[in-house]
Amino acid sequence: MAGRSTRSGIAGQGLAALVLAAPLLVFVAALGTRTGQWSYATGHDLLVMRVGPVLAGLGALAALALLVMALRRRAVWLLSLAAVVVSAATIGVYAWQAGRAASAPPDDISTDLAESPGFGELDARRGGAGPTRTAGVESCPGAVPAMTQVAPESAVWALQQSGFSLQGGVSVGRAAGSHRGFWFGTVHDAVIRIRPGRTDVRVAARDGRSHGGEACRLATRISEALRSGG
Repeated sequence: MAGRSTRSGIAGQGLAALVLAAPLLVFVAALGTRTGQWSYATGHDLLVMRVGPVLAGLGALAALALLVMALRRRAVWLLSLAAVVVSAATIGVYAWQAGRAASAPPDDISTDLAESPGFGELDARRGGAGPTRTAGVESCPGAVPAMTQVAPESAVWALQQSGFSLQGGVSVGRAAGSHRGFWFGTVHDAVIRIRPGRTDVRVAARDGRSHGGEACRLATRISEALRSGG
């Protein structure tokens, strides 16, 4: 009886480890990408988006197996309940992320599509890369210009308030900055173009991937800051 209980405990621990495999993989992949241990393609595209869903599916099966064990032996009911919650949350996050990526606007957002602001000195750092299409307010409702000629210091404040570090010099006509994402270190560049009666914003990722509408969120933050008059 003791041997059977020991084997059951070991099996339960193994199943629990499998449930945790996908969340741990995401954390390790993000940390490795953020610290430069491997590329974004390896950390996000391969580990998180290809290997992760497989482990999440296996984790769901493991959670069901633990639930069956709990029905037979009350000793593991708490473990099985936690496993089901973790597995459901993991699959839910993956489904949410996939849906967000599919419906997100391009990661190049401009408040002026007729004459979109250029990145100037940042072009050298961008290396000519980036999304293939620029979208505006029709795809990102918050990306609207400030219908006033803002002061250069206000443009700098708007960038910093939105999490950007200032890049290059600031003039009466423009200010630029870069934003690095927390998890995978994805870089978005922003430029604020100041003209009489109108101030425009453009934000774009440095790669051509979809980042779930991050450029839209960042452009919206900057636009709101500019229009608030801070």
